[in-house]
Amino acid sequence: MATTDRQATTLALAHALSAAERGLAVIPLSRTKLPALRSPHRDDPSHPPCHGECGRFGHGVYDATTDPARIRALFAAAPRATGYGIACGLPPYHLIGVDLDTKNGTDPRAALRALALRHGFTVPPTVVVLTPSGGRHLWLSGPPDVVVPNSAGRLAPGIDIRGAGGYLVGPGSRTEHGTYRAAPGAAHLAPAPCPPALLRLLLPPPRAHHPTPPSAGGHGQGLVQFVLAAHEGQRNTRLFWAACRAYEDGIGPELVEPLADAARATGLSAREARATIASAARMTGH
Repeated sequence: MATTDRQATTLALAHALSAAERGLAVIPLSRTKLPALRSPHRDDPSHPPCHGECGRFGHGVYDATTDPARIRALFAAAPRATGYGIACGLPPYHLIGVDLDTKNGTDPRAALRALALRHGFTVPPTVVVLTPSGGRHLWLSGPPDVVVPNSAGRLAPGIDIRGAGGYLVGPGSRTEHGTYRAAPGAAHLAPAPCPPALLRLLLPPPRAHHPTPPSAGGHGQGLVQFVLAAHEGQRNTRLFWAACRAYEDGIGPELVEPLADAARATGLSAREARATIASAARMTGH
């Protein structure tokens, strides 16, 4: 097993280096598709938001790089990595991932066709990665001045979007469910530009602005910023921690709307955000 894991890590590194040559920033992933390096701040939830400024590895997608020497160092620090992630939203492609997930009996390909027909766009030939579960990832290129957020099921059931702060599992990655592979005939393609009509659907609708109440002070603003800095995999955790601190400090009610807005900006649904805040209120006796 150890030999097999080493081979998988070596192969993942080779694929990651090849992707980096094409301008795609990468990070090592574990068999669970999560970043293979744990946060150096995991034992200190009060640590201020860090996107790698501390100089250490373990900041998820913020570790993503195209530098071959740094990629080798990342994989050397993650000897159990069996795959690699490709960061979305970064130049030169400003990658947008359309994840068509076939789980739970959904038909996301039919849903995407219906959206295309209704809104008058055609998905151009582009990079397609086949997932072990029978789904597929479509790679599209976004404009440099537009930030596409991550979302799950907002466009349609079974359609998840990977945008800024998210990543896609790269072809050749091995996971506990199988191997991700480039679709036949798609490996040589570059990500095609996202159709403008589809891009408009990917952007969140304008939301009512809920500024941090003056009574919450700088601490309240800091908690909101702490939630805004969350990336995929830590959004609920950060929101829960920030809401607990707010209720413990007596500013929970004033921060409900600002924290919920911040969580939605990171990709959580309104229902998820409010459920998490409500859990924090119960946990702290409010």
